[in-house]
Amino acid sequence: MPPADASTEADPSAEADVRTEADAAGTRPPAAVADPTGDDTLDLRLSDELIALLAAADTTGPADSDLLDAVAEWAPAVTPVGTFRLVPVRIERDLALVTRWMNDPAVAAFWELSGPESVTAAHIRAQLDGDGRSVPCLGVLDSTPMSYFEIYRADLDPLARHYPARPHDTGIHLLLGGVADRGRGVGTALLRAVADLVLDHRPRCSRVVAEPDLRNTPSVSAFLSAGFRFSAELALPDKQAALMVRDRPLRHVL
Repeated sequence: MPPADASTEADPSAEADVRTEADAAGTRPPAAVADPTGDDTLDLRLSDELIALLAAADTTGPADSDLLDAVAEWAPAVTPVGTFRLVPVRIERDLALVTRWMNDPAVAAFWELSGPESVTAAHIRAQLDGDGRSVPCLGVLDSTPMSYFEIYRADLDPLARHYPARPHDTGIHLLLGGVADRGRGVGTALLRAVADLVLDHRPRCSRVVAEPDLRNTPSVSAFLSAGFRFSAELALPDKQAALMVRDRPLRHVL
């Protein structure tokens, strides 16, 4: 099972390597957010009827919108570190790169997906073959793939059993692939950019959430620098977590 933590790296002024859940890598993948019964995100199956109801309930988007409002079509974002875009992962194109990142010791310590390509492939395919509640993406900065993101429906995740989730709450998991991108504010810039992309392209989503390990001070600091606020301490099955929230009404204030 993937880890509870991994980092995104914070602005040096915040003394953070931005971490979205652990050191030098990213936040806990949705499939790694365990629930008390041992089920993980991708084992929670939505019925066809419920998926249809969710789509029908969308009064602000197209009738055929998916659970995450077409991440593949989201526009690029201009950030202080360059032009950034989320590109949904394609196994045949991206597996070797993501596997290499997962075998970086700083990443492997928290994502626990080190090993041959088959390990990473199984993790990614579980999302690609699922109902669309989690979308694995490459983070492309100035045309260079340099990070891995998972954009997921936190309200449909076991995480929702541990906090008062709202419909369409959207979660972010992140790892930075290159050592050169860590510790110089890149992660913080990308966290803010991706949260803004979620809020720009998901009109029904009122907030973006993440759950770094409470002991991971650099991670919490990075989220604060990216406009998130500390909302609560969560007792998750495998860690004490800091529930970090970026609110739509406060996005231009924090």
